[in-house]
Amino acid sequence: MLLADSLHLIRGKRVGLLTNHSGRDRKGTSTVDLLFNAPGVKLTALYGPEHGIRGEAKAGEKVGSGVDARTGVTVHSLYGAVRVPTPDMLKDIDVLIYDIQDVGARVYTYQWTLALTAASAGKPIIILDRPNPIRADRVEGNILDLAYRSLVGQHAVALRYGLTPGELMRYLVGTKALNADITVIPMQQYTRDLWFDETGLPRVNPSPNLRSLDAELLYPGTVFFEGTNATEGRGTDAPFTLIGADYLTDHAAVASALNALRMPGVRFDTTTRTIEAGYKFGGTTIPMIKVVVTDRNAVRPVEVGIRMLRAFYVAHPKEFSWRGQALNGPNRRRSIDLLAGTDALANAVEKGTIDALLEGWNADAARFRARIQPYLLYPVGTR
Repeated sequence: MLLADSLHLIRGKRVGLLTNHSGRDRKGTSTVDLLFNAPGVKLTALYGPEHGIRGEAKAGEKVGSGVDARTGVTVHSLYGAVRVPTPDMLKDIDVLIYDIQDVGARVYTYQWTLALTAASAGKPIIILDRPNPIRADRVEGNILDLAYRSLVGQHAVALRYGLTPGELMRYLVGTKALNADITVIPMQQYTRDLWFDETGLPRVNPSPNLRSLDAELLYPGTVFFEGTNATEGRGTDAPFTLIGADYLTDHAAVASALNALRMPGVRFDTTTRTIEAGYKFGGTTIPMIKVVVTDRNAVRPVEVGIRMLRAFYVAHPKEFSWRGQALNGPNRRRSIDLLAGTDALANAVEKGTIDALLEGWNADAARFRARIQPYLLYPVGTR
């Protein structure tokens, strides 16, 4: 859409591009190459988020700066020594374009790299909008407590926030959570009820461990296991759909207890996997629970993740634990608290008060759904 009817916004300007491997057209041509070859456009700088420009670095792995081999344009990493571009990184651009496919979950770094960049750049930001792959008409989970802000949650939004990248930034700017000059290039023919595989766009894994639409759907809940000594499935063939631990020898009983809850749209099976070296339980074969999506329109992934945490805790109160501390500015927070955007989740899991927690989080989701209405760009759809 930018090249088709909005090229005037960047013609004659020095352009910076914050993107990765997911920034491409439906033919698979990289946005880097499209802008580099666009008439009247001078692509002068590239900026890479977590996983790098090509999306190949592991989660949390620092990414270095360098030069793009194909175009010769300088690449500045925003997931290495710095998380916010310095004035020197921005001196050669007049406008910054953002083109990355995210997953519609607060616990993800791409959109917060954009927000941090937009807040500090002092340059106009153009967002090339992309679908919310898990439907943009669904909102779930709590609103982040800003005391727990981090690169996996910078602003007070719901966990499954029901917005496209452009709408999210419109909301943050419109509510004055973010001071930035934002322009959104909207999609055509998009409706909020679409799953990504209904858009007609070719799928690209947005990050190395989100390898299917089911994994993206479950991610807003199963991601909580990153903050525990159980594994969220990294190092297996299906991360975020496989959850396990070496101590989960009673996985059949745990799966049975979860199935007895009759959560809509999911089933829990048992399996084992040998975990790849370099991850939790690397090099060992462990029992795991496989979360099978049976009706994606009915699944409430946040509740699934919370009830799984409680099931692990009840079955193994001595073995199960929260991961250590994570840096958050001058304070130190547990990883689970940063993922949840609150310390209330861990407390509820330990005390057995998750039903009350979920009730409060559902109220949060309803409030957030109401707040975002003025900033939506696309119709609801017909289903």
